[in-house]
Amino acid sequence: MRVEVPLPAALAEPTAPVRRGWITLFFGANLGVWMAFYTPLQVLLPTQVESIAPADKEAMFGLVTGLGALAAVVANPLVGALSDRTCLRVGDREYGRRHVWTLSSTILGAVSLALLGQQRTIVGVAVYWVLAQICFNAALATLTAAVPDRVPVAQRGRVSGWVGIPQSLGLVVGAVLVTAVFTGNAAGYLATAAVVLVLALPFALVTPDDVLPRTHRSPIRPAALLRSMWISPRGYPDFAWAWGTRFLVQVGNALGTLYLLYFLKDGVRYADPENGLLVLILIYTAGMMATAVTAGRLSDRSGRRKIFVVWSGAIMALAALLLAIWPLWPTAMVAAVLLGAGYGVYLSVDAALVSQVLPQATDRAKDLGVINIANSAPQVLGPAISTPVVVHLGGYPTLYALTAGVTLLGSVFVLRIRSVR
Repeated sequence: MRVEVPLPAALAEPTAPVRRGWITLFFGANLGVWMAFYTPLQVLLPTQVESIAPADKEAMFGLVTGLGALAAVVANPLVGALSDRTCLRVGDREYGRRHVWTLSSTILGAVSLALLGQQRTIVGVAVYWVLAQICFNAALATLTAAVPDRVPVAQRGRVSGWVGIPQSLGLVVGAVLVTAVFTGNAAGYLATAAVVLVLALPFALVTPDDVLPRTHRSPIRPAALLRSMWISPRGYPDFAWAWGTRFLVQVGNALGTLYLLYFLKDGVRYADPENGLLVLILIYTAGMMATAVTAGRLSDRSGRRKIFVVWSGAIMALAALLLAIWPLWPTAMVAAVLLGAGYGVYLSVDAALVSQVLPQATDRAKDLGVINIANSAPQVLGPAISTPVVVHLGGYPTLYALTAGVTLLGSVFVLRIRSVR
């Protein structure tokens, strides 16, 4: 008679609901990491690049962000795979496989941001932005894995909603921090670095992190790690369609947001584009916060995910079309509401959906890192596509029409997933 050996806690499917305290600390950690991504990307980096190379600001900004996104594409799944295999023992004490990566990468990322603020050349900006991207994508890889590691399926929509909010709230908090509280790019980078540490470290220091027994650790071989990054679409078709959905929606998001500051300045011709950007971010975040957790809860209760993703894509596509047809300030505010509301629904429900199509428990962080390539790779493609469109192929109307089409196509792809309703 064969005896079933239970999986260790690090690999078992979670059944106990996570409590509010855990969600609060997890929310804070995600808020810190997304501040580290978006505050430089939307506020500090454009200003810094423009001050260094005003005549070529679009091309240089695209180069810097593209290199950073390329580094993210590599770092996220690689660190995820390493964390899946981490067995750390110091003296008589064993540590879990995730928090050591979250802790160390957050600290190194904060140092990179502080040094980034001191750069006066495009090369220096690019080098330290790449380092920051590597570090914070390492942190993101381990934080993302916390959902399938510790959150039951029936609670994932709600938790994913709370995790989705920091993606825009981080930008709001960061924008206010570096425009209203601290002035000057160098001070802004330092303030962002400090706040990231305050928000992200408590989760890694306080919450539990299950130990991976050495008997269940996959070997760390470079060739095998590289091969494991390929997940066969034929063997795991639902994972492949989930990746495609995420990729196209994020391409649309990259196209629509990369040059938003320049769009307000050169397309809408708004008198104060920096403050205008802050207003749009606030409106966008309000729309997102109004829908993210609610949509996640509705998805949990109904057990349905795909219909929410489809409708969220349609709403975001409509917002982009409004910007393409009427590049006016009132239209931009309406579009911000729609885009925020649609993206809030998308983030909460799609994240829950993805967690249900992962190939195997032993590679959760690596597989989610592969999914996160669909977040990072569009940041490489975004500049490559947006720059020639804005400069040579019709300008901002063409850019936002393209954004609408790509976003809608991506959301429809989710219907090909079979194992999730």
